[in-house]
Amino acid sequence: MWNEIWFLVRMTLLTTFRKRKNLILYFGLPIAGVLVSTMLYGSQSSPDLRVGIVNEDAGKSVTSDTIRFVERLDHVKLVNTTREELKAKIAASDLDAGLIFEQGFADSVLQGKPGHIAIQSVKGASVTSYIKSMLYGYIGNVTAMGTIAAGDGGKFQQLYDSYQAGAFKLTSESVNDTSKTKEMSYQSIGFLIMFMMTSAVNLSQLILKNKENRTYFRVLASPVSSRTYVLSNVIVNLIVMIIQIAVALFFMTVVFGIDPGIPLDAMIFILGLFALVSVSISLVIVSFSKSTASANALQNLIVTPTCLLSGCFFPRSIMPETFRRISDFLPQNWVLESLGKLQAGDTLMNIGFNLVILLAFAVVFFLLATYKFGRNNDTRNFV
Repeated sequence: MWNEIWFLVRMTLLTTFRKRKNLILYFGLPIAGVLVSTMLYGSQSSPDLRVGIVNEDAGKSVTSDTIRFVERLDHVKLVNTTREELKAKIAASDLDAGLIFEQGFADSVLQGKPGHIAIQSVKGASVTSYIKSMLYGYIGNVTAMGTIAAGDGGKFQQLYDSYQAGAFKLTSESVNDTSKTKEMSYQSIGFLIMFMMTSAVNLSQLILKNKENRTYFRVLASPVSSRTYVLSNVIVNLIVMIIQIAVALFFMTVVFGIDPGIPLDAMIFILGLFALVSVSISLVIVSFSKSTASANALQNLIVTPTCLLSGCFFPRSIMPETFRRISDFLPQNWVLESLGKLQAGDTLMNIGFNLVILLAFAVVFFLLATYKFGRNNDTRNFV
């Protein structure tokens, strides 16, 4: 029996991948998915915020120091300008925002009632919120000194000079931002899941194609049984998908340098478990199909919509609550959720329930396919 199975596996692989387009279809698309994810998330850099400065309170140290504070902010580029130029440049999108220090700004801070300052932008809070939060915090500190000084210029200057001197020291340490790499790896796996399911259906359709061209019946005329024939197709499916997983993870981690934040053995185990689910779903689709055309129709009806609802193309968190509840009944969601938990620091033992659910999906679909094959009385079908 095993000699027959491996003979059929070898012949199916040779026949399938004799065509170069199948190599691109089965192994090129997962690489393309990784590349697309890299382009989508790798290009999301933080551009410099162009801010025009109008200083009508010149000669005041408080005003000058406030401008220097804004200039030291990350991703902020200052441009000195006038009110008239500021309006024109903002309207022409040459500047993202404008910061106007009117005459009397420094005096208002000294009195503990900051005013005479305005922020202009046509892009709204998405641009001004960062500057406001940082700037108002700084002005609030200086205003507190003015309140303590109670209008005494000498006392205020003493407090202000002490504040600027910075008697305390702040030590900072930079850490790598891994959020983008995790998003890229998450999205890459999402595309891989879709390609795995598509590949599984295409390979299982070989059963229908061989029946349509009568190859299947010539095989059964030999000592090979129908169950052996189907089992060989399942093994071909698993071999191809394991190679897909290996190729995708190699390009993701080695070629593109994306650190998924998950041990590779854990990722391979989870994706390997999903490979079983993909094969079982593909067999269900084939068992309910009378031809390759109907199998293609079922594939389009099942694979793409379920991948969409599960978050393979974009984060599940942005979907409405109703769609998120529907995705709880889809195996793709449990794979992505497992990977997300592993990225958050969980271990395989902690996500045991997710793994059991995936295994249950595989068992249920395999049983359903077996039942459907067994109940089919059409002599053109197997089992």
